[in-house]
Amino acid sequence: MNPSTSLPDAKLAPQADSSVLQIWGGHPLHGHVKISGAKNSALVIMAGALLCSGDCHIRNVPLLADVEKMGQVLSALGVRVSHQGDILDINASNITTSKAPYELVTQLRASFFAIGSILARLGVAQMPLPGGCAIGARPVDLHVRGLQAMGAEVQIEHGICNAYVPGGGRLKGAKIYLDTPSVGATETLMMAATLADGETIIENAAREPEVADLANFCNAMGAKIHGAGTSIITIVGVPQLHSVDYSIIPDRIETGTFLVAGAITRSEILLSPVVPDHLIPVIAKLREIGVPIIEEGPDCLRLLPAETLKATYIETMPHPGFPTDMQAPFMALLTLAEGDSIINESVFENRLRHASELNRLGADIRVKGNAAFVRGVPMLSGAPVIGTDLRASAALVLAGLAAEGQTTFQGLHHLDRGYDRLDLKLLQLGAKIKRVQEVVTPGVTSNGSTPPVTIST
Repeated sequence: MNPSTSLPDAKLAPQADSSVLQIWGGHPLHGHVKISGAKNSALVIMAGALLCSGDCHIRNVPLLADVEKMGQVLSALGVRVSHQGDILDINASNITTSKAPYELVTQLRASFFAIGSILARLGVAQMPLPGGCAIGARPVDLHVRGLQAMGAEVQIEHGICNAYVPGGGRLKGAKIYLDTPSVGATETLMMAATLADGETIIENAAREPEVADLANFCNAMGAKIHGAGTSIITIVGVPQLHSVDYSIIPDRIETGTFLVAGAITRSEILLSPVVPDHLIPVIAKLREIGVPIIEEGPDCLRLLPAETLKATYIETMPHPGFPTDMQAPFMALLTLAEGDSIINESVFENRLRHASELNRLGADIRVKGNAAFVRGVPMLSGAPVIGTDLRASAALVLAGLAAEGQTTFQGLHHLDRGYDRLDLKLLQLGAKIKRVQEVVTPGVTSNGSTPPVTIST
């Protein structure tokens, strides 16, 4: 394997909201792409670091806007946070407040999950409710009921979730059944239980790899968590946790996104490090569509060009089912498949808005309720498009790679939230892509007939 040249150790691009990506499609990709650490692990592990009063040295942390915001939340609590390259150092020995800042928590849903760590550590927590989400409602009632089962008093007033342990003691172990296998609730309650008195059992727990990664992180600090990655997790509380040096798992959704990038451009690319077991439904569906994928060792995948892309049926489900985060990229791929495909989004109720933007590129997609009916077309054509959420934005970029002509993508603030320098990684694979700072003249929008002035960044 010949690893690609490392990406520049740069800060996040400034003023991402006013930047666009210009993509010239029709160019095959080639080479090796290094997969970054998992976004959804990094954010919750940062929350888990609040459980420890010593130093947490966390490796393989992706460079993301969401990680930066989570660091700001921790700093506001009095935690020392230092981020150099892909290494994050966190010291929560001196948490100065139990109240997280409203203006930050409402921008980053994952920061709410820290309520479990703060409550377990301090016996009291004040956490603003997370803001609305473009992909659908994700209430926190399962988090609240679980904390109440562990002995916490919880009231929600004026948009703030106030929780405390009566008498200033510790949370108590409990048997908790989740109505749905919520990732956030599983992680919140698992963190809370690590320092509780007695044993906690979480039934119908989420089974995502990121849940297991959080458990491994906590166990490396001295926690006693068993069964993470299955539907029943048992946690035996311990008095305290100790310092740790820990490396985050590779991002399975970034891996899947690059697999689709290779498939939609009929390319051969190499991806590492990966955990193939985290990608079983994604790899199986790509092979069903006609895309050859070879496992070259325990942490490396090679994708080969497909002769023909075939239509298929996809239904999103909690892990180990087909991940909802891969639904949008696969929709982009199926626009060029032969035949009629059906995608049923069963996890979130408002996650098909990218269909209309893909249609702007020449796709033939009809949406009815939570189902998308995709009729393959011979080709896509470049056009101005706008991302509505993180994974929808990735799908539009992938479609732009395959479309004839130029695609101008707006919505980089979504991409920068969850993909570690996606445009630069694609550029290294040979994509014709450029991030530019857009300056819109008065009376002319970026979707208008007159192109805006752009400045390369």
